[in-house]
Amino acid sequence: MKVLVIGSGAREHALCRSLSLDPHVTALHCAPGNAGIAEVAQLHRVDALDGKAVAALATELGAELVVVGPEAPLVAGVADAVREAGIPVFGPSGEAAQLEGSKAFAKDVMASAGVPTARSYVCTNAEEVQEALDAFGPPYVVKDDGLAAGKGVVVTADLEAARAHAARCERVVIEEFLDGPEVSLFAITDGRTVLPLQPAQDFKRALDNDEGPNTGGMGAYSPLPWADPKLVDEVLKAVLQPTVDEMRRRGTPFSGLLYAGLAITSRGVRVIEFNARFGDPETQVVLARLKTPLAGVLLAAANGTLADLPPLRWSDDAAVTVVVASHNYPGTPRTGDPITGLDEVAAQDAPYAYVLHAGTRHEGDAVVSAGGRVLSVTATGADLAEARRRAYTAVDRIGLEGSQHRTDIAAKAAGAGV
Repeated sequence: MKVLVIGSGAREHALCRSLSLDPHVTALHCAPGNAGIAEVAQLHRVDALDGKAVAALATELGAELVVVGPEAPLVAGVADAVREAGIPVFGPSGEAAQLEGSKAFAKDVMASAGVPTARSYVCTNAEEVQEALDAFGPPYVVKDDGLAAGKGVVVTADLEAARAHAARCERVVIEEFLDGPEVSLFAITDGRTVLPLQPAQDFKRALDNDEGPNTGGMGAYSPLPWADPKLVDEVLKAVLQPTVDEMRRRGTPFSGLLYAGLAITSRGVRVIEFNARFGDPETQVVLARLKTPLAGVLLAAANGTLADLPPLRWSDDAAVTVVVASHNYPGTPRTGDPITGLDEVAAQDAPYAYVLHAGTRHEGDAVVSAGGRVLSVTATGADLAEARRRAYTAVDRIGLEGSQHRTDIAAKAAGAGV
């Protein structure tokens, strides 16, 4: 099978890595890719937001499956253009991707489907914002209605900070604060059958102890030893299947990866948000534990034949991912700094730990930083403690001037629970 992956982040590197290990994949391409993806896939230049260009590239390559990774191309309708070219594609239509593209739309779908979520108000002016903030009180949860690369949410006890974030957005969703630990659960769906993956937990704040500004994610781990064993079944029945059924009822079936960000509250499971694609950095740990070859599963979702697949097979090992970010992230990142130690990780830590590139590029023979989240290190082990130790050993080998990473990823879970 010839596969083309669209995207250039650590999520796409994780997908390409898994696909490169699949014996059914005969040729692997990625556009535009990054320095790390170039080691496992042939790279091509393309505007990832241009559906016609992506479809033309897929046709030229003879691709038998296209995987659209990032949210922006999905919302822009890139998957639609590829489908119109007659090529199977893993990723929802532009209309269906509004589950991530508009938080107000997602709230409406959840209300119609009876999916448990936080109470909320959609606001378009300062007066509505103030009324909503007064109604819920601190801590204030203010979400940009549109795409914001994982950084459109502010959770704060500071009323002025909440107002300021709302003022920067054309439309915001203000909602009640949900207590309890957060869980990420991915599901692959063909628009009818829903196949949940293993849950993971990520770390959104930039600094240890969940301090500092919100980011796109600074690390993740799986499995969750503290979670109820019935959690996946509960979320499938109460959240994932009803949402997919409601999207089909509306005439906009959702096919691809449905990501549910969940809070395990004192009142039960509540949806924080939906994403329309694999999440970063959770993808890194989930795919590290998946034993079933990936390409066939994605193709079945694209072709509407998920119900015919046998159950997914999972490793008993644990996985931990630690993100290495550039200086000043999540503000304006410094780029162009050389990255060292990548060969040492490959030589001394493989196969239990490996580097997945995000914001990197080649500059001559060197690999340099080219974004905020530069790379992540993923490691596996018999338990979270071993996976965590291996991940941080590998992180310590990597040199990037001014870089930052959290030192507490999976620390509590590896010890005595959350």
